Amino acid sequence: MGMTTFSIQLPESACITEFDAKVILAGELYERGRLSLGQAAEVAGLSKRAFIEIMGKYGFSIFSDSIEDLRRDIKNAWIK
Repeated sequence: MGMTTFSIQLPESACITEFDAKVILAGELYERGRLSLGQAAEVAGLSKRAFIEIMGKYGFSIFSDSIEDLRRDIKNAWIK
């Protein structure tokens, strides 16, 4: 999978780490259906399991609105 790199400047007053920004972006894109669970985990720099475990801390749900996405994620989880 190809990746696009972005550079974003935030004011220090935002008090956010690069890791937090990656997780927030990945979680938001996952919830919007733009990334699969595996892709979102990769964006965050985490394993799928680790990403799932911290999603709630950032206010995201691991449950997709799409049944097909859920089926694909379950299937992919068992393949690895």
